[in-house]
Amino acid sequence: MEIKRNVVMFKVYGRYALFSDPLTRPGGEKFSYQVPTYQALKGIIESIYWKPTFIWHIDAVRVMKRIQTESRGIRPIKMGGGNDLAYYTYLRDVEYQVMAHFKCNPQRPELAHDYNEHKHHNMAKRAIKQGGRRDVFLGTRECQAYVEPCTFGEGAGEYDKAPDGITPYGRIDFGMMFHGFDYPDETGNKELAVRWWRQSMDSGIIVFDPPTDIELRHVVREYGEKFEFKRFEEGVNFNSELV
Repeated sequence: MEIKRNVVMFKVYGRYALFSDPLTRPGGEKFSYQVPTYQALKGIIESIYWKPTFIWHIDAVRVMKRIQTESRGIRPIKMGGGNDLAYYTYLRDVEYQVMAHFKCNPQRPELAHDYNEHKHHNMAKRAIKQGGRRDVFLGTRECQAYVEPCTFGEGAGEYDKAPDGITPYGRIDFGMMFHGFDYPDETGNKELAVRWWRQSMDSGIIVFDPPTDIELRHVVREYGEKFEFKRFEEGVNFNSELV
């Protein structure tokens, strides 16, 4: 696995996590994937530090604690008024090491003056030390998370070795999973699409394929020729000096 020069590494942990499987949501119930998705981890790093100047890419995640679930009865508000009863299945007591890097967004030529890799790399690392610039969640808002700097691969993880304590744990296949969204302001395409891939973990580590290498895509919505995503203008709705 190649280590990018502007890589950041951090630990994220919390009491609960809910990385929703889309197949379980139409009926009102929510059931978490066993491990975080690419898009969930991207949302976490964007909560730590983000600007429209660049795009975060998740390289890998390391599962530090044993995968365990807990079901809880929830009383969600019904659209027509009143409450309903639903069961949400969360991951319990989670901790992950994450490695990510960023690339300047070519769809934002108006922000070319802010394409400063060194500046953003240092700001991202400072934001990680401070625990993030915005509240961090593990999949959903009720699952509060905490962030700290770390070195990816350091420390003992639950899936480093098999039960014999000697041999590597081996490969765990999680089957077909949601990977992430393709947004128009990141791809340049006038469409919103979702990506799917076959996710697996080897001795506790999941190495993610880049979004551009994912072949299984589904277009959710196509936009017309006149569609334009939001633009940023220095001094109006963007400040490149804001640190």
